Amino acid sequence: MKNVTISMEDSVAEWARLEAARRNTSVSRLVGEMLAEKMRHDDVYERALQDWLHRERVWVSDGQAYPQRGELAR
Repeated sequence: MKNVTISMEDSVAEWARLEAARRNTSVSRLVGEMLAEKMRHDDVYERALQDWLHRERVWVSDGQAYPQRGELAR
């Protein structure tokens, strides 16, 4: 584990203290958990984006316009 020093506005620090108390943890652990969750979320998004970007496209047009929204429901 690494120790880091962070700067934040007083109102943010107060919220963090209250949230940490509500969760029965420390501000340090709360911030660490929030950053870890953000990292996991961003990693999942990036993998999904890269998968989509590199996926072979199977739709093709025969030169005709694609149907407009609602045309298929008729």
